[in-house]
Amino acid sequence: MIKAALRDYILNFAILWGVTEIFPGLTYDGSLRTLAIGAAGLMAMNLIVIPLLKVVFLPLNLLTLGVFTWVINVIALYLLTTVIPQFKLVPYDFPGAVFLGINIPPQNLTVLWVAILASFMIGFAGRFFHWLTSK
Repeated sequence: MIKAALRDYILNFAILWGVTEIFPGLTYDGSLRTLAIGAAGLMAMNLIVIPLLKVVFLPLNLLTLGVFTWVINVIALYLLTTVIPQFKLVPYDFPGAVFLGINIPPQNLTVLWVAILASFMIGFAGRFFHWLTSK
């Protein structure tokens, strides 16, 4: 139990650090203490808030075949940035990119889109690393 909690904490710490380094829309004040508190907050969101929101929004989640789970994760990330004010969601001007021959045009991302993308990145990385460590 303690080993699993410590593993989850370290993974959340690494995921938060990685997402803030890769994606400039999610920022923090740069201190390891803030990152450590953010990892603990992310653990609390994953253990308490997200399951509670999944129960509350179960009919909507069933109606959308699970797609509403993304909205729940965005709400949890917004709550994290509200509870821990050193983490901020800021608007981001995406300069555009070309990926595998697909041209992605420049975009002005609002805070809502930043929250959606950051939540997707955190969720994807979290599920991937939990899958890796569960083997």
